[in-house]
Amino acid sequence: MNLLSACLITFNEEHNLPRALNSLAGIADEIVVVDSGSTDRTVEIAKAQSASFFERPFTNHADQKNYAASCAKNDWIFLLDADEELSSDLRDSLLQWKRGEPEFPVYEMARLTWYLGAWIRHSRWYPDFQRRLYRRDKASFSGMIHSALRFDGKAGRLRGNLLHYTTRTLAEHKDKIDGYTTVIAREMFSQGKRHWRSAMWLAATWSWFQNYVMYLGFLDGYRGWLIARMAARGTWLKFKKLGKLVEEEERRAGGARTR
Repeated sequence: MNLLSACLITFNEEHNLPRALNSLAGIADEIVVVDSGSTDRTVEIAKAQSASFFERPFTNHADQKNYAASCAKNDWIFLLDADEELSSDLRDSLLQWKRGEPEFPVYEMARLTWYLGAWIRHSRWYPDFQRRLYRRDKASFSGMIHSALRFDGKAGRLRGNLLHYTTRTLAEHKDKIDGYTTVIAREMFSQGKRHWRSAMWLAATWSWFQNYVMYLGFLDGYRGWLIARMAARGTWLKFKKLGKLVEEEERRAGGARTR
């Protein structure tokens, strides 16, 4: 039997956390929650489920996830976001995996997202394979925004969906995009990227076309149209914000030359 530690990172997740934790019942041999200063009932909910609870100031998602894995007792880790849950098929797959001999150091599964009242099955959002089951001595997370699992070799695949309950309102979606595009723009700037004017428009248009046409977003109805629109907005914003950083740099350089 493969012993499994489920790890979650949290911040003000009282709305989502009970659902996530309940879905792990009978699957996880241990639950580890790493919180970054919640002010709601997140801590109370985690401790009521007998989770091993740790606090750590947030740096980035990869650091937080790797820290959670380091706190676990078992070598096999299942990383679950607080706004996700295991589908019944995925639970069955994990139970079957626990009884067998692992063939891969990492396993992935499809993620199905609930958005504004419906499951999204196109729009570049599905199957959206997520690598979440792994041996902590064979893999680790890296990346400032969209952290990814880094490892050598091939990944196996489990049957069933990881159910993702994303933004509850369009306003929340907009706020999330505004936040992560600021961080992405700063990262692009630190990497030396300076071309932004044409990309702001061309890349945004291409993003919309990909999501709505190439990835069949139109089959998701008006939600697919919203997803394509918001993806294009995110692309436009990150280059616009990069442009502001570039212009500020140029102004500082110009001011220094006139002194």
